[in-house]
Amino acid sequence: MPSTDDLQARAINTLRFLAADAIQNAHSGHPGLPMGAAALAYTLWTRHLRINPKHPEWPGRDRFILSGGHGSMLLYGLLHLTGYDLSLDEIKNFRQWGSLTPGHPELGVTPGVEVTTGPLGQGFSNGVGMAIVEAHLASLYNRPGYPVVDYYIYAIVTDGDLMEGVASEAASLAGHLRLGRLIYLYDDNRISIEGSTDRAFTEERSARFEAYGWQVLKVADGNDVEAIDQAIQAAKKDPRPSLIVCRTHIGFGLPTRQDTEKAHGEPPGDEELAGAKRKLGWPVEPRFYIPEDVLAFYRNVGKSGEACQADWKRLLESYRKVFPDLATELARRLKGRLPKGWEKNLPEFKADTKGVATRVASGKVLNAVAAGLPDLMGGSADLAPSTNTWLKDYPSFQPDTPQGRNLQFGVREHAMGAIVNGMASQKAVVPYGATFLVFSDYMRPAIRLSAFSHLPSIWVFTHDSIGLGEDGPTHQPVEQLASLRLIPGLSVIRPADGAEVAEAWCTAINRRNGPTALILARQSVPTLDRSILSPAKGLQRGAYILADIGDQAPDLILMASGSEVALIVEAGFRLAAEGKNVRLVSFPSWDLFLAQEQAYRERVLPPKVRARLAVEAGVTTGWEKWVGEEGVVIGLDRFGASAPGKVLMDQFGFTIDHILEQAGRLLALEENNP
Repeated sequence: MPSTDDLQARAINTLRFLAADAIQNAHSGHPGLPMGAAALAYTLWTRHLRINPKHPEWPGRDRFILSGGHGSMLLYGLLHLTGYDLSLDEIKNFRQWGSLTPGHPELGVTPGVEVTTGPLGQGFSNGVGMAIVEAHLASLYNRPGYPVVDYYIYAIVTDGDLMEGVASEAASLAGHLRLGRLIYLYDDNRISIEGSTDRAFTEERSARFEAYGWQVLKVADGNDVEAIDQAIQAAKKDPRPSLIVCRTHIGFGLPTRQDTEKAHGEPPGDEELAGAKRKLGWPVEPRFYIPEDVLAFYRNVGKSGEACQADWKRLLESYRKVFPDLATELARRLKGRLPKGWEKNLPEFKADTKGVATRVASGKVLNAVAAGLPDLMGGSADLAPSTNTWLKDYPSFQPDTPQGRNLQFGVREHAMGAIVNGMASQKAVVPYGATFLVFSDYMRPAIRLSAFSHLPSIWVFTHDSIGLGEDGPTHQPVEQLASLRLIPGLSVIRPADGAEVAEAWCTAINRRNGPTALILARQSVPTLDRSILSPAKGLQRGAYILADIGDQAPDLILMASGSEVALIVEAGFRLAAEGKNVRLVSFPSWDLFLAQEQAYRERVLPPKVRARLAVEAGVTTGWEKWVGEEGVVIGLDRFGASAPGKVLMDQFGFTIDHILEQAGRLLALEENNP
């Protein structure tokens, strides 16, 4: 019988060489992290992490994030060995078409992957969102003797993660919030792609995290399993988030590449790989070698999770007998199911020529539905009074009030985005994050990942055009709306008035398989008279006919989104008074419209009607798809200026007179070219 120490050493080396073999076989990948951090992963997964590979989404599990997603083969090796539905053939098919082992971990592709990582700092920050959800649910549902919400969020983070600004933003907030369920193992190998981190990353990282309010622990040797184990035990006992700084060696075992940048992101080569195996006492052949006793050991680790889940289920059954209402509500939330009838609280907005800003209408919707939708939780990047995203009857989420539903992210847009994604990955909350539309650029990587990962994150972007006025072009979004529309899987909705805002929120909340961006105006816009126009319910189809004005089929289609819809309505009725036949189309969401059947799309925008005019206070790019070759777009293909919003709208042509002028030209051309 091999000794325990021998089994442990071989179990760690199995992780190293499964990764190295897969990378060499693919002729692509990053061997440095898996080979250097294998002992960290081994210790965490075999001594602390509560998981059940047979039920990867068991709600009581601990969460593990490989924030340095380039080291994905370390995670895939762990998943295969512990018994997740990830075969050795998938390991051998690393980075290939159609495999379950893509180059970086992807949520929804590989069983056991909690979040999509790769862009550095994102996984680090996702974990903060997960910890917020854990603390929030625990405060609402745990009772003495019944810790039904009780799990940790672990991660392996890298030098690159700690360099990224998004991680610094998230770490600062996590320390303030005292998220003690966060335990991060820092793979401190001091090497990046360009060489030693001394060339660009020389601050004292431990001191920085201590200043953030984290507990910082140090492990001098990243291969010392007992020291790593003791550090994790100490981290669990501290109410602060913990960073365990582990001094490791990138590409551990590689004869000439260990501790060099050459180990980071390229296959080791057959000779170097064989040399590493000989150095660490591993068989050179066969590739993908897994000793039987090592596999049995890891599979037993996986099976131990079945007992953990069984214990949790028994606790939950006992809890249900004592607290049946709480148990029912918790079960609903853990499954990501919305409460029945939450929509009944949506407010109505009556016709009003003065109207209300859509950002203000959004705040009314949020506060109206909050009581019937306890899952709703979010905040802004220090802009709640401007974005109208504060839930008035609820406290702020703080260390002493984790039951709070208002998140104060501070001026940290990028971290806000990644944290909201981490929250959304947990299903039990409906999370939102808010800022000005122009600052969506600061959080674009997180927005993109929300779409890529099919997360139901809700992005609230206010101050949506030059209409915000005097703050000037630095704060006036021009290209951002078009840019967001380019992200596959992101639903972008720009509602025209309060009634459409209510429908937009309904659409966003009910959408559980992808993110939504709500684009809202700062300035007041008229609340449309739905007694003469179609109901706002049409928003859910992306574009809809507000009205056909005239005695015959339309000669002209006027279409717009957001605050410009009121302009085309007024212009349309003026044209009708002149005997023109006009169709008015509210067009809040291109992607929702594209999702409709062709017959509906052609009913709204009949191909035979060539005279089409679109109005939107942003760049015109993309509108050509809807107006066609002969149509006209009134937009803004330049930056704005500093002046009152009404002045800017007039100066840049967002006026009824300009719409009438352009419409007249279109109709004249149509008459001359039947």
